[in-house]
Amino acid sequence: MVVGIWSSVKNNRSTVGGYFLAGRSMTWWPIGASLMSSNVGSGLFIGLAGTGAAGGLAVGGFEWNAAWMLVALGWIFIPVYISAGVVTMPEYLAKRFGGQRIRIYMSVLSLILYIFTKISTDIFSGALFIQVSLGWDLYLSTGILLLITAAYTVAGGLAAVIYTDALQTLIMVGGAFALMFIAFSKVGWYEGLVDHYMSAVPSVTVSNSTCHLPRSDAFHLFRDPVSGDLPWPGLVFGLTVLATWVWCTDQVIVQRSLSAKSLSHAKAGSVLGGYLKLLPMFFIVMPGMISRALFPEEVGCVDPAVCQSVCGASVGCSNIAYPKLVVELMPVGLRGLMLAVMFAALMSSLTSIFNSSSTLFTLDLYHRARPKASEMELMIVGRVFILVLVCVSLLWIPVIQTANSGQLFDYIQSVTSFLAPPITAVFLMAIFWPRANEQGAFWGLMTGLVVGLIRMVLEFSYAAPNCGQPDHRPAILADVHYLYFALILLALTCLIIVAVSWATVPIPKEHLYRLTWWSRYSQEPRINLTGPWMTSDLVNLDPSRDSNSLPDSWWQRAALWLCGLTGPSSGTTSSVTENSKLNSLQEEPLWGIVCNVNALLLLTVNVFLWGYFA
Repeated sequence: MVVGIWSSVKNNRSTVGGYFLAGRSMTWWPIGASLMSSNVGSGLFIGLAGTGAAGGLAVGGFEWNAAWMLVALGWIFIPVYISAGVVTMPEYLAKRFGGQRIRIYMSVLSLILYIFTKISTDIFSGALFIQVSLGWDLYLSTGILLLITAAYTVAGGLAAVIYTDALQTLIMVGGAFALMFIAFSKVGWYEGLVDHYMSAVPSVTVSNSTCHLPRSDAFHLFRDPVSGDLPWPGLVFGLTVLATWVWCTDQVIVQRSLSAKSLSHAKAGSVLGGYLKLLPMFFIVMPGMISRALFPEEVGCVDPAVCQSVCGASVGCSNIAYPKLVVELMPVGLRGLMLAVMFAALMSSLTSIFNSSSTLFTLDLYHRARPKASEMELMIVGRVFILVLVCVSLLWIPVIQTANSGQLFDYIQSVTSFLAPPITAVFLMAIFWPRANEQGAFWGLMTGLVVGLIRMVLEFSYAAPNCGQPDHRPAILADVHYLYFALILLALTCLIIVAVSWATVPIPKEHLYRLTWWSRYSQEPRINLTGPWMTSDLVNLDPSRDSNSLPDSWWQRAALWLCGLTGPSSGTTSSVTENSKLNSLQEEPLWGIVCNVNALLLLTVNVFLWGYFA
């Protein structure tokens, strides 16, 4: 809280560039820490530990896959975004393809995805944690949390978000490691975990079924491609489709890297983020498995009646694995620390999403509706929108409570795999295939959306069978794993984009300079496809024309100061200083080499870990 307020006051938050991109002044270490913590929310703590408790190590592959995508972000995607000079991802698509329909569709879809897969699941799991450990009322605790979080996001903008994220990453990693060591010492370290986990069977079981037994492949990352719960081709290839959306084309993550003061800082931030993402396997997934080994009756329950009494969900109680561990194993003082960790995780991912959502809404939707809006108006709208998001998220909590709460992580991943692959396809085509045009991209997105929605509606209308019951779902649900479905959807979208693009007129070359991977170093003048309505011009707006006329009454001035809309910084920040290294891909040779060597090291460590646990 204190760090959030300090960075709010310290940084220039009265310009669009200052509020939404932290004035593009961030160095590598807060970016790396923020990449980690805006992704590891409380939903990940509860979801990863729960899935680990239910099915073993394989879910850790979701985290290790991220290192590859973070390197792709720093070395492939960010150079293109920087040379294109964009602030939001839909804006990149608008510059690349022209027209406004793709941009508006992307902005709306991203906001929907945020509310249903990120904001609501994080709030739900944070509240679940408070409920298990403190016994407070779910809604009271959620309300308080949301108010504190919204307060410093509204006041401070992206700089406040990134600095608090950096501090919260420290707290999160420290507390989670403390719990990990306590838990491992309880079971007798890794060998003890293998023995205890494989024999963790609840006393009440369901007759004629084996679902109370731990999986025989629980300690393997690579599982059978047909019968595995996370088949290995899906984990290696299908997951990469989802991870490309999350790490390389999603506003929440890319906005962190775009706030870097230079390309080397963005790359170094990616590498640090990649190293940090190696850790959750050890401090979230394995403690989740230890939780099942120590409390098989509660965490490993299979009988619907028993599960209902333990955690209120008849499908299973693996979600309580992590909070249960904290409440049972942590000594009193450290339990408070772990609660701080969960709050840190919850608040850091929420502030990230709130800031990015308000960026999308203000710069992509609102400014389109009101092209003549002043800088002051845009800043106020961005802050009000955060408050609207808070209300919508609160209303969605009961829906998640009654949803399939035994499968929180699966809920997040499967919704993503139905909606995200078309977005991944469009970005890959936009960056690597200059022949792709607006019609191809638009119809690719539409076809992908329709197919994805059909599968999503089917998924939520047919419940997965409980323990020991036959599976009566249609074959597309029962036999096609959601990670395979993501691959199929990506291929389908790419085919449509290629077919429609070949059948229609190509985009002339002079519109594509610095918008594709192949033309990122081009110095030719680019003719924009879109009209005058562009976000990046906004980031360099001169706010002085608004700030000269300050209101007379003291309370209006105080309110403006609180929201960062006055003060010395809101004079003319010359766009030159904010833009000095902005659109340049130049790197100092020494730091370029340091980044490259570290990226290779990271990927070597990553491959070793995959091989060791495969």
